[in-house]
Amino acid sequence: MKSAKNGRDGRTRIIEGALRRFSQDGVSASTLASLREESGVSVGSFYHHFASKEHVFGVLYSETLVMYQEAFVTELTRHEEARAGIEGIVTLHMAWCGEHPERARLLVSERPPRREEPGGAEVAETRRTFFRQVSDWWRPHTKAGLLKPVDATMCYVLWLGPAQEMCRLWFAGAHQPTEAEIKELAEAAWASLRM
Repeated sequence: MKSAKNGRDGRTRIIEGALRRFSQDGVSASTLASLREESGVSVGSFYHHFASKEHVFGVLYSETLVMYQEAFVTELTRHEEARAGIEGIVTLHMAWCGEHPERARLLVSERPPRREEPGGAEVAETRRTFFRQVSDWWRPHTKAGLLKPVDATMCYVLWLGPAQEMCRLWFAGAHQPTEAEIKELAEAAWASLRM
């Protein structure tokens, strides 16, 4: 049911409120009461949409991961050249984090839900599809001798590890990355992953 006050339904208000709370306080420090207060919904409305704080987190994490991965795959697949794809993803990562700082904080700072937790099965399936799509793009470049054959974990660490660390500094208010630094991060990723 939509609220006459703002035209948004209770589920949307809970998700938006949880995003603010989780971003500011972290998931573990956020309480169910703070989520209800932030979203302006009643206890009954909250439980109509979600079974627990963990349920809200699982849904929010899963939705955020899908948003990020769709942007990632769209950017990656528009590049036929290996270097352009590697560097383009670093640039996209930094831009996406700047455009969606609360959601990016969630992905950078929180442990994803495990398979048996709310949202965990969806996250596992989303990741499986995502890794397959990235592998489909990567494989021809490896066969052509342009990119190293690396497993998914090393690929992530070498490709986006430094950019993730820059985002942590950015989110902590310690440093705002410059365009030159983002370009340098992209070039470093290419240097780490090329043959």
